[in-house]
Parts: sequence; C-alpha cells; structure tokens
Amino acid sequence: MNTDSLNLENYSFDTIIASLGKILTDFGLKLISAIVILTVGIWLSNKLVNALKKIMKKRKLEASLKTFIYSFVNILLKIFVFIIVLTTIGVQMTSIIAVLGAASLAIGMALSGTLQNFAGGVIILLFKPFKVGDSIETATGDIGVVKQITIFTTELNTFDNQVVFLPNGALANGVITNLSNGKIRRDDIKLSLAYGNNIQNVRKYIMKILNGKPEILQSPKPEVFIDALTPLAVSLTIRYWCNYSDMSALKDDILENIYTELPKKNIHFAVVENKK
Repeated sequence: MNTDSLNLENYSFDTIIASLGKILTDFGLKLISAIVILTVGIWLSNKLVNALKKIMKKRKLEASLKTFIYSFVNILLKIFVFIIVLTTIGVQMTSIIAVLGAASLAIGMALSGTLQNFAGGVIILLFKPFKVGDSIETATGDIGVVKQITIFTTELNTFDNQVVFLPNGALANGVITNLSNGKIRRDDIKLSLAYGNNIQNVRKYIMKILNGKPEILQSPKPEVFIDALTPLAVSLTIRYWCNYSDMSALKDDILENIYTELPKKNIHFAVVENKK
C-alpha cells in the first residue's frame, strides 16, 4: 500500500472533521447569541411598550389612540427583534429584503383583508365616528360599548356582557349609529287601546305619569297623540325627551306605571284574538 496516499486520506478526513467542527461551533455560538437576543429583545420591547403606555397615560391621550398606538408599536418592535435574530444567525439583510420584496405581492393579496382592517383603524382614529367608551350599533346589528380599538379590530362589550371583536375595515366602511352622540334623546312608546276609551282622559292620566318623572325634559314638552286607527285598536304614541343615560330605565318605569294605573281608571287595552 502506498504510504503517501494513506497519509493524504487521513489528512483530508481530519481536515473535513476539523472544518465541520468549526462550522458547527460557529453556528452554535450564533444560535446561542440569537436565542439570547430574542429573549432580551422581547423583554426589552415589552419594557419599551409599557414605558410608552405610561407616557401616553401621563399625557392623557384619548383612549382610542392609546390602544391603537400600543398595539402598533408592540408589533413593530417584535418584527424588529426577529430581523436582528435572523441577521445574527447569518441571514444577510440583503437576502431578507429580497425575500420580502418577492413575497410582498403574495402577502399583500393574502392579507388584503388585514390591511383593510389596519387602514380602517387609521380612518376610525382620524375621523372619530366613535371612541372608547361610546355605545354604538353596527350595520350587522351588534350593539354595545367600545372597550378598545386596536390596529386590526375593535372590541365591543355588548349589553348582555358578551365580547365581540369587530374588524376595523367593515366598521370604517359600514353604517355605524353612535348611540352616545347627543346626550338628549327622544323616545316613543306605542300603546294599543280598545275602542270606547275616552281619549281625553287617557291623555290626562298618561301625562300625569309623565309629569311625575323628573328625568323627562319639559323642552320639548312630552306629548300623547293618536297615530293610527286600526280595525282592532286605537294606536297611541307617547313621546318624550330625556338624557340618554336615563333612557332604558325610564321607559321600563313608564310602561310599568301605565300597565298598573290605566286599568284602575277604567281604561282598557286592546285585546287581539288569535284566529285558528
């Protein structure tokens, strides 16, 4: 056997092992560095976001703006940390930019709804159709109090204590009724009375009930009037104005008073018979 050939083979094998060991050692060090950077980066980004939260609270920024900025900066810092981690492992920044550029169209198409929601959040903050704390009703029938506005969704607490997350894009482009705008609201109560009742007496007794409610405003004055005559009943409307905060409880109170007091005055409600 040729001794020189054997030494050359041993030398090549040792070189490969040494090179492989060096590569694995370098990669291991980079991986450990990346894990440390990831851990410290996320911890530091959380600290920065919390500091920003305190600054916004101290400056008394609007709650809607605070939640939006908080969620936006939080996501931005996390992305920045992950880019640093990738470059630490050895991924070139030019490669990252090239991949992002190549994937931008696909990502844009895949996340078109998400981008619309982001744009919707910006529109909501700029034009302020509602803000945190407002009671709103959406085109889809969701009603509740706005809890927070993030970059993609708006959190709504319904009046039956459910939490609904609404996409900002749909909210910005849909019909929204802001129930909190305008502190003074008008409310109507419909009554169906039997024929034969003295309408003047009915009006007098109902007005007595209304005048006994300090929550009802006297300007515009409350009124009671016939709005329709149907084959089965005389349709009455009771109309009054009050503060929005009193609206629900006041209506319940008036209905209960009408139900208990009018029959005592020999005033009868209409009875509709079901035909089989």
